[in-house]
Amino acid sequence: MTAQHHDLDAPAAAGAGRHVLAELASQPDVWSRAVGVAAEQVALLPQPGERIAVVGCGTSAFIAQSYAVYREQAGGDVGGETDAFYASEFPAGRSYDLLVAITRSGTTTEVLELLAALPESQRTLIIVGDADSPGARAADAAILLPFADEKSVVQTRFATTALALLRAGLGHDLAPLIEQGRAALQAPLPTGWQHKVHFTYLGHGPGVGLANEAALKMREAAIAWAESYPAYDYRHGPIAVAEEHSLVWIFGEPPAGLIDQIEATGATVETAGGDPLADLVRAQRLAIELALYRGYDPDSPRNLTRSIILES
Repeated sequence: MTAQHHDLDAPAAAGAGRHVLAELASQPDVWSRAVGVAAEQVALLPQPGERIAVVGCGTSAFIAQSYAVYREQAGGDVGGETDAFYASEFPAGRSYDLLVAITRSGTTTEVLELLAALPESQRTLIIVGDADSPGARAADAAILLPFADEKSVVQTRFATTALALLRAGLGHDLAPLIEQGRAALQAPLPTGWQHKVHFTYLGHGPGVGLANEAALKMREAAIAWAESYPAYDYRHGPIAVAEEHSLVWIFGEPPAGLIDQIEATGATVETAGGDPLADLVRAQRLAIELALYRGYDPDSPRNLTRSIILES
């Protein structure tokens, strides 16, 4: 494979990425605020033993995937059975003790249409960034996170703050995560990142959803070839395309032997250990820095808008 052509010497426009850079950097502080919200709104959050579904679109769907694993791992005394769906793919006629919808803008068509179509007997909760949006009034209850809302099209802090809130509701001590997040803002990026053209993100358990989100950030912001897989499944085919222009980023503990197998392809492997949500901050930084390096404005990526609103 030869490197794809990009205008790598094209400087980004003055002020490009200023919103997303500020929002990205604010995450540890905003997570701290989410811990307080979780304590205040504990009665609204999923209760131990409840059977719940979590829905979203794009980034929010990946946060739902990660939370579903955390809650199932917590067991019935703290968590419980948890399914995650894209809002557009929620199974018709299925019911839960609680349905949780995640949406930054509160205007995403698929989320609002799903909430409107559910029977009145279905109890619903929405986690939303814009307190004045239709979404803030679309569910039985709402947890508002206006301090995590964003100006950039590319999501960073709202998504991670929603997950921090939900994890706090499971009793997670987020103090170590917050400190790891601060460290991730200063940690070095992978060697030679400027010249990679293929990015693959792997995770296990709650890291799978975060790997999906990291790949989405790279596609959205840097217009780059990015994929994501469960770490254990990577050897079942996808490793075939790895080579010297590839960067493979593993969230959490890698499966035994996988790093050696990836490095044998010539690809660069990146892994940090620790909390995968903190490592997502570093992956976000890479996507934004690569976008700026390639001359793109990650605040306004091509073909995208801040909220997806579909015509009837």
